[in-house]
Amino acid sequence: MQKGENNLMIPNEVLMNKIFLIRGQKVMIDSDMAELYEVETRRVNEQVKRNIERFPINFMFQLTKEEFDNLKSHFATSSWGGRRKLPYAFTEHGILMLANVLKSDRAIKMSIRIIEVFIKIREMLLTNKDILLRLEKIEQTITKHDSNILIIFEYLKQLEQAKQELLNHKKRKRIGF
Repeated sequence: MQKGENNLMIPNEVLMNKIFLIRGQKVMIDSDMAELYEVETRRVNEQVKRNIERFPINFMFQLTKEEFDNLKSHFATSSWGGRRKLPYAFTEHGILMLANVLKSDRAIKMSIRIIEVFIKIREMLLTNKDILLRLEKIEQTITKHDSNILIIFEYLKQLEQAKQELLNHKKRKRIGF
């Protein structure tokens, strides 16, 4: 087994925790990619700059300071270290392209694993979307039933009041005949 070969068996959950939703896209950060590909972050960024034409905006973008600060706030202890530049975020397509420009066996194999995780996430989202639609229908039905039940209780209250008034009327002593 080659160096890092057994690290390809990284659990899906670990990979999923490295995927973030930024600007409405599922992305991975350059430092996480470097860690998974077992290269330095600067090497990842060097290859991106050398091959910038392969990374259009829908493949990769640089985070703003606000996005980066927001991302760091998700972690109790920052593992980001002292970065001088804002990180790059790679979409699913950018991850594949990054493996191509790094040209290492590890990068190619790891990018395949990462894409498999992206696919699993997509499948989970579709499944959850179906479940959420079903729950929404149930909620609408329950809401209708709730309003109908409230109406029934209101009628029952009115009937009870009418019954009490009738009983009170019969209990009163009659004057006269």
